[in-house]
Amino acid sequence: MIEIVQQWLNAQGLHPTFSFYTVKVLEFCGVILLCLLSNLIARRHLLKWLQFIIKKTKSTWDDVLFKRKAFNRLSHFAPALVLYFSASISFPLPQATIENIAIAYMIAIGLLVTDSFLNAFIDIYSTFEISKGKPIKGYVQGLKIFLFIVGIIFIISTLMERPPWGFLSGIGAMTAVLLLVFKDSLLGLIAGFQLASYDMVRIGDWIEMPKFRTDGEVIDISLNTVKVQNWDKTITTIPTYALISDSFKNWRGMEDSEGRRIKRVLFIDLNSVQFCTEEMLNRFEKFRLITDYIQSKRRELKEESESRNVDPSESINLRQLTNIGTFRAYIEAYLRSHRKINQEMTFLLRHLQPTEHGLPIEIYVFCNDKRWAHYESIQADIFDHLLAVAPEFNLRLFQNPTGRDFQSFAQRQSDK
Repeated sequence: MIEIVQQWLNAQGLHPTFSFYTVKVLEFCGVILLCLLSNLIARRHLLKWLQFIIKKTKSTWDDVLFKRKAFNRLSHFAPALVLYFSASISFPLPQATIENIAIAYMIAIGLLVTDSFLNAFIDIYSTFEISKGKPIKGYVQGLKIFLFIVGIIFIISTLMERPPWGFLSGIGAMTAVLLLVFKDSLLGLIAGFQLASYDMVRIGDWIEMPKFRTDGEVIDISLNTVKVQNWDKTITTIPTYALISDSFKNWRGMEDSEGRRIKRVLFIDLNSVQFCTEEMLNRFEKFRLITDYIQSKRRELKEESESRNVDPSESINLRQLTNIGTFRAYIEAYLRSHRKINQEMTFLLRHLQPTEHGLPIEIYVFCNDKRWAHYESIQADIFDHLLAVAPEFNLRLFQNPTGRDFQSFAQRQSDK
């Protein structure tokens, strides 16, 4: 066919050299047109047919591959193959050069297809529960870097028609430069291994890292960075190796446990602490939660007083109940009866060392509802009640004087 066209041009009176190059140009244009046509057929028809089949299947992995455009990138092999097998008639470069260009193009397409397959693999792996504890995105990104470096070396060696081993051996001399360029990636890769090996952080963990003003949920762990969505919905990006070199708090232990800790103190004004009078005990005995406690203590104190044969005229000789001790017994009974308090975990009420703010009563218990909003609501309800009930035990809670206190004091002084 090519010879017939050339003979026809010669018959029209064209110079043989001019007709020769005209035919070569036509050959080259035909090859380019064929490449474009093959790519169009692969993308417009084969891909649509493949997409139709994928939608009919029950598996989801093929949908992920299509979403990651793995098949779309595979379609580019069609023009590369056309170019390779048409190298002998392509113009104006030599056949070997055209073949090398086609091979380099196929290597580049292979790298892109591999990238799509690896991305799809990450997406599929992330659907399994194990992905939260063992994220592999950092490892896959490290593998991508290695494959792309090797692939670029093969592309360059193919275009330069030199064996790739010479380039690979030259990398040894560039180790220092490579370490400098990929410092963050290497540190991130090592940190990723350590994070996975020691199970330090998972996707979905709640972490706090004051250095980076981070307080939220881990949403992504990659080769170089860890993304944390803070509770105000902002995103903080932390270098992966920072989780190894710096300290951070992981709340996973709380989330995996049976409760969330409530640790708070009530400051009691020391001037309001006193022994309970008989009238006070009669009133306290009407409080349902400590009725049994008051009756039991009354019997116990009476028996002890009789056995010791002490002079009852001096109250200091007698063992007596105090309003703060009774209040502490009430708090314990109240929390023991509260359905939102986990009774199997640490349950502690104690006095701390008195301070300039009064006597601290520390409440250390665990709420069995770990959801943040519910936990805060339960904690608030508990202390609402305790703050309101403290005056019933003739106790005053400490509070620094406010402007209103000074105003009332000044008013009383003026009235005098």
